[in-house]
Amino acid sequence: MSFSNFGNKFTGSSGILELMDDLGNALASPDAKDLIMMGGGNPAHIAEIEDILQQRLIDIANDKNELQQLLGVYDTPQGEKAFIQALAKLLEKEYGWPITEDNIALTNGSQSAFFMLFNLLAGEHENGKKKILFPLAPEYIGYADSGISQATFKAYKPEIELIGERQFKYHVDFNALEITKDIAAICVSRPTNPTGNVVTDEEIEKLGELAAQHRIPLIIDGAYGTPFPDIIFTAAKPIWNENTILCLSLSKFGLPAARTGIVIANPDVIKALSNMNAILSLAPNSIGARLTLNMMQSGDILKLSREVIKPFYQARCEQAVTQLEQRLGELPVRIHKPEGAMFLWLWCKDLPVNSQQLYQNLKDQGLIVVPGHYFFPGLDDDQWQHQNECIRINYSQAPEKVTRGIEILCNELHRLYEAS
Repeated sequence: MSFSNFGNKFTGSSGILELMDDLGNALASPDAKDLIMMGGGNPAHIAEIEDILQQRLIDIANDKNELQQLLGVYDTPQGEKAFIQALAKLLEKEYGWPITEDNIALTNGSQSAFFMLFNLLAGEHENGKKKILFPLAPEYIGYADSGISQATFKAYKPEIELIGERQFKYHVDFNALEITKDIAAICVSRPTNPTGNVVTDEEIEKLGELAAQHRIPLIIDGAYGTPFPDIIFTAAKPIWNENTILCLSLSKFGLPAARTGIVIANPDVIKALSNMNAILSLAPNSIGARLTLNMMQSGDILKLSREVIKPFYQARCEQAVTQLEQRLGELPVRIHKPEGAMFLWLWCKDLPVNSQQLYQNLKDQGLIVVPGHYFFPGLDDDQWQHQNECIRINYSQAPEKVTRGIEILCNELHRLYEAS
């Protein structure tokens, strides 16, 4: 059978496919129960949030009309109307944003939202090919292969600020950043997956000014950020305007299987996404929206994010950082300043092997992490050693497993450095 160019691209090898296949095969192995999964992005199971969602499911199941709305009715291509209206009112009330229901669309998860947005804006145009700009590498692995055309992305290396003896932080290098005519949009995640970096308010403001100056949108991926699930441990102002496309998600609130992406943008973008939803899937699913509708209407989604979800992850983060610092000793390993999300990003300077080999060594010992080279989509400099010296770990799993995982990781790093 012969596939089209589109078919060959999306059925071929990709970083995220290789990663998910490898993780899936590991979980299917006879030793899966003993594996320590610190590689994926699955959120933690927070009892208070799960109890609320369970009760909501029970209430819906006991109300025939509610159940029909959840399972038996197509939504509009824009998404569940009551949810969209409630979210618009909440954002206007909380932040004073001039938001109406014409500014919001739902998608079947953030991954599909970015697939649609990137290909809506970038790719082949009448006046040439355009790209999505990542001003701060590393960035989310899931972006890397989502462009229909080749070479959809352009990325820039960061400035690296060293903090104390053990931490560091990435910053946008505005001196190097160039917005050329082939750039269709600027995109940043905040907080960033994989590093936990929160692009500062000043950096966001400057990126917004550059985007407006060049008449292109600024896309902010807020899947871990404000206003929900608010997994941010530093000061960060929620930002939106008519030239900003803010993407949110219910996954890290505790509903990854519900696949509910939220896009907040100007009405032209929302109309375009709604049209694309109709073609690709008729309409986004209703489950996440209906399960959280009452929380959106009452504003409890913000309270739960601030008072339950954020403290949960912050406590787990602080515990993991403390354990790493104790076990790393004198090794030349730095931790990116943990400012949000559910990951720690380790820079193993002058690592005796590359991050892929370190990943394999750890997997052989029952620990799954993610090698760092996957997280640099659009970066032209393949020779930059830094991208082969980093790994991402997820600290949201059970504390005893995280403790054991950190022990295995640090023992292996000590072995590698001492043997070199």
